[in-house]
Amino acid sequence: MVQEEKLWGYSLSLACRMADCSEFRAWEELIPDALGLIFRNLPLQEILTVVPRVCKSWYRAVSGPYCWQEIDIEEWSQRCKPEQLDQMLQMLVTRSGGSFRRLSVSGLLTESMFTFISENAGSLQRLELPRSEISDSIVERVTPRFSNITFLDVSYCRKISAHALETFGKNCKFLVGLRRRMHPLEVADKVCQDEEAYAIANTMPKLHRLELAYLLLTTRGVLEILSRCRDLEYLDLRGCWDVKLDEKYIKEWHPGLKVLGPHVVDCYERSFWEDCSDYSDSSVYSWDFMDDGVNIYDGGSDDDGIWDDDQGLEGLEVRFYGGGFNDAFAAFEWPPSP
Repeated sequence: MVQEEKLWGYSLSLACRMADCSEFRAWEELIPDALGLIFRNLPLQEILTVVPRVCKSWYRAVSGPYCWQEIDIEEWSQRCKPEQLDQMLQMLVTRSGGSFRRLSVSGLLTESMFTFISENAGSLQRLELPRSEISDSIVERVTPRFSNITFLDVSYCRKISAHALETFGKNCKFLVGLRRRMHPLEVADKVCQDEEAYAIANTMPKLHRLELAYLLLTTRGVLEILSRCRDLEYLDLRGCWDVKLDEKYIKEWHPGLKVLGPHVVDCYERSFWEDCSDYSDSSVYSWDFMDDGVNIYDGGSDDDGIWDDDQGLEGLEVRFYGGGFNDAFAAFEWPPSP
């Protein structure tokens, strides 16, 4: 109740400021595109629960595609419940009208949702799916629809292999960035992953940035990548202990290439895999879908139809809890990108 009052207070404060400045700025008359550019700088929960309650023009802005050219729910998806993740993705992708250019989500569990994303990916350029349960078979079926992507993140995706990377490479001809980092414990039972290096080398020649931290690669596999991907500018090999690159060779044949690793000074402070479950009700914020019975606007107008939104959030409440979200997940994102 206290947090709801705070949200309403924030909403009223914004409205009051708008009223104070109305003599000079008709904020409610800004075109939705402009409002979308502004609102995209706000946290996800404020876009979905605070902004729509200020006025109808703001509601229209966040209900349409203007705020959802980039859908970044990675942080939230690390702690939400599985059924909430699918519901949120369905709503945001639908609101984007298929015009989203970036999608970042962690822990995608269902093939049906991956298929749904691909069916609306005509404008998608950056796809980030770390820790997702996608498989080689579903990648093979839907990847032709991702033909426009330029950056792909499939880090910590345990169920895909070199075949999936090869499929991505053959279908995503504009790919210039690939992130395929792994957790050391997830590759402990593997002998070698050079087949992934060969798949990258043979199908992704235009790469500029490649992150392969903690894959079990050999020097031969990495040299194959360097011989085929001549435009590489950055190569992350942290934790690839069996790779031995000659510094003189790199300077002579790849003078513009920055190589990070394989030796690192990072160490684990904690293990997410051992200490945390898939999701927790003690997260910094969780989303509870319930019927709160609140009617924000009384009275009719010609615009009343805009409130009939099948993808609406009438029952969405955001609750904030104490604790440091970023601190708790410091190990989860390890190793960090420089």
